[in-house]
Amino acid sequence: MALLLKEVAPKYNNTYADFLGWDEDFRAELHDGEVVMMPPPLTRHQQVSGELFFQIRSYLEGKSCKVFLAPFGVRLFPKKDRSDNTVFEPDIVVICDQEKLDEHGCNGPPDFVVEIVSPSTAKYDRVYKLRKYEKAGVREYWIVDPETKYVQVFTLENGRFLASGYDETEKAAISVLEGCEIDLQAVFSE
Repeated sequence: MALLLKEVAPKYNNTYADFLGWDEDFRAELHDGEVVMMPPPLTRHQQVSGELFFQIRSYLEGKSCKVFLAPFGVRLFPKKDRSDNTVFEPDIVVICDQEKLDEHGCNGPPDFVVEIVSPSTAKYDRVYKLRKYEKAGVREYWIVDPETKYVQVFTLENGRFLASGYDETEKAAISVLEGCEIDLQAVFSE
């Protein structure tokens, strides 16, 4: 059943408590209380996401850290009364502290986050989410661009992100997962 945004949530001043009451078919994120709709991803996006997930999942086999695919809610700044107003659904997250997990997702910053950019999400991923992930203390953040076949890597050092990057011909190390290298040629193959 198609629902109008106003039937599900007001545009501004939403909280995590509101978010939990929405229809589970309503895909959106909360950005400082503002509802940001999540359209279905493109096929290319899903191919890249699937290969990244496969490689990370394979590496984590038998280890304590867990990897999750979107849709998976992440509350970067959780409050006990659920009045926090930012909930993201990153494409891929790795969480090593199992205490952060509950039935609705992750409460607190994941150790590793991947956002796969598309024309409609590039600004949020490269500016807004970058700042939020840094402020929350996400240890490593990747922005993956299927069009340019490039991965921007941001690692947290003394509370600030340091940037580096990899192109499609390289293997990219996930620094928070010692020994984990991602074959980007496989990720970006068509």
